[in-house]
Amino acid sequence: MSSTHAAGETAPGQAAPEEVVPFTADDYRARMARAVESAADAGLAGVLVAPGPDLVYLTGYQPTAITERLTVLVLAVGQEPVLVVPTLEAPDAEKAAGAAALTLRDWTDGKDPYAVTAPLLDVDGRFGVSDNAWAMHLLGLQQALPGTSYVSLTEALPMLRGVKDAHELARIAAAGAAADRAYGEILKVRFAGRKETDVAADLARLLMESGHSQVDFTVVGSGPNGANPHHEAGDRIIERGDMVVLDFGGLKHGYGSDTTRTVHVGEPTDEERRVHDLVREAQQAGFEAVRPGVACQEVDRAARKVITDAGYGEYFIHRTGHGIGVTTHEPPYMIEGEELPIVPGMCFSIEPGVYLPGRFGVRIEDIVTATEDGAGRRFNNTPHEMALVE
Repeated sequence: MSSTHAAGETAPGQAAPEEVVPFTADDYRARMARAVESAADAGLAGVLVAPGPDLVYLTGYQPTAITERLTVLVLAVGQEPVLVVPTLEAPDAEKAAGAAALTLRDWTDGKDPYAVTAPLLDVDGRFGVSDNAWAMHLLGLQQALPGTSYVSLTEALPMLRGVKDAHELARIAAAGAAADRAYGEILKVRFAGRKETDVAADLARLLMESGHSQVDFTVVGSGPNGANPHHEAGDRIIERGDMVVLDFGGLKHGYGSDTTRTVHVGEPTDEERRVHDLVREAQQAGFEAVRPGVACQEVDRAARKVITDAGYGEYFIHRTGHGIGVTTHEPPYMIEGEELPIVPGMCFSIEPGVYLPGRFGVRIEDIVTATEDGAGRRFNNTPHEMALVE
């Protein structure tokens, strides 16, 4: 396994974040084997994976178009992996990086794809199914095999993709470093007198210029719009005196970035500085709670306590964090009631916020991971102090 490091830094003997190692058929073979083992431990007969993030993670295959034709990866206890695909898509599937680790079984138009798939399944088995599987396909399998039953993968195997290996961590580090560069550049543009959508477009362009292949979101919440955590950038003209929440991310090398900083146009008021400092303190408290064996909810509790003790608890209206990997939002979640223990290699956000309706909002977010030595490590390393922009 290659070594990894904090985003934006290159330690002696370590590769730069962008120097990622391609995944091999052996990597995908190991992932599929772990999925089968985890399914067995959960009392399942196997896992059925439709096109989407789980299929990309397990096989490296992403159909060029997701259609009504059945494509499904069958991972069953006691048998080799099989990918059922339409015949016209088989040539593309054969080119996937993980194709050598599985058997392809194709079906032609006019044939019953469920008749092809059914012999691969235990007739009385309970299977985990990827969350984005089409209902028509699941119902088709149920009709072919009335004795089978199904449960969503998020419910049955929430940590299927949750713990990253060194190669995955390197990609997340590269994505984090790229998002940091985009933030550094956005501070140089003019905010006052421009629409939120203008700044959002700048952010999207900067993410792509930093090597992202996909931009998932560019939240620009100025003034009162910043009090909406998921505000869509709109036509509001940013004014001097505005607090502006910038939350942006996407995919680079197939892995996610997600960071938030809150800037101010011109000089802030004493209250705005006080709230920003409070959120910064809460984010640090959440980060310091990260260590192996600690329940995910403890990260939420640590960050939330800071804000609640200061009298702003009712204005912190969302969970403290979410996992990240081949998608920008996935398990685990840093929220009260989540007793799943933190494991080295888990990657997740820590993003407390305070949102004052009709006035302004503040959020500060980094992607972090737990390390073997017991400490947390950030994948975003831009300053947490409030930046002043023009």
